[in-house]
Amino acid sequence: MRSFILGVLGCSLVLSAQAFYSASDDVVELNTSNFNKEVLQSDSLWLIEFYAPWCGHCQSLTADWKKAATTLKGIVKVGAVDADQHKSLGSQFGVKGFPTIKVFGANKNKPEDYQGGRTSQAIVDGAMKSLNSLVKDRLSGKSGGSGYKQSGGGGAGSKQDVVELTDDNFDKMVLQGEEVWLVEFFAPWCGHCKNLEPEWTAAASAVMEQTKGKVRLGAMDATVHQAVSGRYGIRGFPTIKIFRKGEEPEDYQGGRTRGDIIARALDLFSDHAPPPELLEILSEDTLTKTCVDSQLCVIGVLPHILDTGAAGRNGYLEVMTKMAEKYKKKSWGWLWTEAGTQLELEAALGIGGFGYPAMAAINSRKMKFALLRGSFSEAGIHEFLRELSVGRGSTATLGNGSMPKVHTVAPWDGKDGQLPEEDDYDLSDVDLDDDDDFLSKIEL
Repeated sequence: MRSFILGVLGCSLVLSAQAFYSASDDVVELNTSNFNKEVLQSDSLWLIEFYAPWCGHCQSLTADWKKAATTLKGIVKVGAVDADQHKSLGSQFGVKGFPTIKVFGANKNKPEDYQGGRTSQAIVDGAMKSLNSLVKDRLSGKSGGSGYKQSGGGGAGSKQDVVELTDDNFDKMVLQGEEVWLVEFFAPWCGHCKNLEPEWTAAASAVMEQTKGKVRLGAMDATVHQAVSGRYGIRGFPTIKIFRKGEEPEDYQGGRTRGDIIARALDLFSDHAPPPELLEILSEDTLTKTCVDSQLCVIGVLPHILDTGAAGRNGYLEVMTKMAEKYKKKSWGWLWTEAGTQLELEAALGIGGFGYPAMAAINSRKMKFALLRGSFSEAGIHEFLRELSVGRGSTATLGNGSMPKVHTVAPWDGKDGQLPEEDDYDLSDVDLDDDDDFLSKIEL
């Protein structure tokens, strides 16, 4: 009987996880098998939700997403990807939390993040705005395509996401540069090379954007540039090698889809990237730049220096630094401030007056934030950020829906705090036995 009940519960869980969208809905279910043909090779505008079946926010979005898809039917394509099952698609397009909505317009290799509301009306309005923009671009002759010509006709340099490498530029760009390189050695007549070309091009665009140029993808015609290809013993095509400055190259062992290539490139990026800098909030620019440039900014509000001393404060900063290192793949921003220094910020986050140290994570694009409810420790912060990164955290609107005012302050000098000096009183001419005269004779 117990086995039967567990079986029924298991089936129920599976059904609930798969019940987001069905064939009768106007939402197109996308996966690794049909994504390329349905989306990347399509001329249509697509709105695509990347979700996870266990994500509460995703479940809440389902009804509005279906309604929006029905409203936009025949005008804008609306799709959904189970990114928990099809992880390579999520990785390919930089999906770090759920649900993530992206707009696939003119350049399908570089979709835009959807920034609108999550009601069906807001989604429809956002789709129509993107559609109008796409139409205007087409009228003006703009194109979002990207690519490289394996015949050698493509231009080299920063204007292309795939860098055309030659015997002349290879050493300077690849061996002497600071970037990590994935280099494809190809032959123009090679069928497998031709099949790889669109995957390599798409991956190059995504990797360039997500690593901010720290990992590059290049391509070399090994039949023309034989000095370099001979140096590395290239015998078959395509051959892909990984180059890091000062290290021996290694053979690329991963898959040949864009998702596989992007995932490996991001691993290389995170392995060699330093952790994000933990910055003290000294001005409005510090807060604005860090939070706007990052998908999420994590802010620690630490006790006053008189309450902890330098050693105590450095202990808290060390915890935050370790968490920044642990989550560096996320490319989040990390900030801290002293309690009572930025009162408007604390008020906007619902922090203030007690409970220090405290921590909040802000999504400036959505003007939402979440508060650390557990301990200010590596374990407590890890649990807090892990929940947020998979869409499970509880969030609230930031203050009045805009970034709070921040005051310009002097940086911490790294030292223990000192109490302010008290004024000295001259009591030499005070007759302590004369209480009535005592206060009047104090010289301030």
